[in-house]
Amino acid sequence: MTHEYDYDLFVVGAGSGGVRAARVASELGARVAVAEAGRMGGTCVNVGCVPKKLFVYGSHFAYDIADAHGYGWNAETSFDWDRLRANKDREIARLNGIYHRLLEQAGVEVIRGRARVSGPHAVEVGGVERTAARILIATGGRPERPLIAGSEHAQVSDAVFGLESLPRTAMVVGAGYIALELGSVLNALGVEVTLVHRGEEILRGFDQDLREHLHRELEAKGMKILLNTRVESLVPDGDRIRARLDDGRAIESDLPLFAIGRIPNTEDLGLDELGVELGSRGGVVVDDDFTSSVPSIHAVGDVIDHVQLTPVAIAEGMHFAHRFFGSGAHRIDYLGIPTAVFCQPELATVGFTEEQAWHRCQDVRVYTSVFTPLKLTMVDREEHTIVKLVVDASNDRVLGCHMAGHGAAEIIQGMAVAMKAGATKADFDATMGIHPTAAEEFVTLR
Repeated sequence: MTHEYDYDLFVVGAGSGGVRAARVASELGARVAVAEAGRMGGTCVNVGCVPKKLFVYGSHFAYDIADAHGYGWNAETSFDWDRLRANKDREIARLNGIYHRLLEQAGVEVIRGRARVSGPHAVEVGGVERTAARILIATGGRPERPLIAGSEHAQVSDAVFGLESLPRTAMVVGAGYIALELGSVLNALGVEVTLVHRGEEILRGFDQDLREHLHRELEAKGMKILLNTRVESLVPDGDRIRARLDDGRAIESDLPLFAIGRIPNTEDLGLDELGVELGSRGGVVVDDDFTSSVPSIHAVGDVIDHVQLTPVAIAEGMHFAHRFFGSGAHRIDYLGIPTAVFCQPELATVGFTEEQAWHRCQDVRVYTSVFTPLKLTMVDREEHTIVKLVVDASNDRVLGCHMAGHGAAEIIQGMAVAMKAGATKADFDATMGIHPTAAEEFVTLR
């Protein structure tokens, strides 16, 4: 490593991708510093994957407790939002500390404060400029807020994790991961939720059968879904906010919530001034080695606006560190990335949708099963599970596995391994199922 600069690597942002890149680079012998102005761990730890999943667990007890009656249990219960939020905060603080210790144990210098790239090899934090052979931008993203009249009267998705109290009614704008997950949490906790989406169906890009199935299940749980609808303006109306829709209708709610996606955090980083190319949404444009148009400046994770998933950011950070401070790195395969939407019921998927498969193959076989899970056969609540396999008819290879229902994410993770190994439908058919489970449906489809 060169000593021409203060560091071999300076990382801006201590989220999943930045922390992994910093730790690995340091373990490979590089002199590394990380600058972070907020809490350690980035979006995932603080206002994303972790607190969201904790809230999903907490809200699902509403269904579990109701279902318990069918199994002989009688219980009087109440819900304490303040306790859930406080316990969540305590867990997040613990994780913040773990991230900090992981960096220190790896020999990474942690610098607290907002960083700005002041040159191709320079970063300024708190009025002090430091130099580095390479700079890695890992600043993640932030919730997008639409440019409509009165948008300041609404909250964005991050705010849900710090609500002082639960609203009686909520209008959630959006129909992607975040909107459906947070909408499901609020709905399960007794909030009257209306979801407003400009598109023709929820979860754009997912398999159509799964999208329609989930839509029905969410409405069966009491969520109101308005499609092909836009919010044109928001105005205060007493203690509530009135949303004017493009069809002339109005929705009043205690909590208008924008959950329409996240945009890269590149504002005020100094990248424009240095000639770093940015995409239409502000993401850093990088090559296969995560190098920007300025050779000494790199970027990974949500800030490149590619695949906004924590495991992807971690893989990108690993690749970057090994590429520039190790003996090389394998290319990241962005095909076949499993993903899950932790709404209720949860949905998970890996591989091609049926629609995508027909665009890539001359002949496709599709296997689908819709059923009532065994657990729910003894309760007064209806919920259905769907599993689906998409197969290339020319070679019997499984192209896509899709599921909506309890445990979908855990099950699809295993399916992803099988697909990565090149499993065929015959391999699935030759596999013994575990009975009685929902997972066995994947090996009994005919």
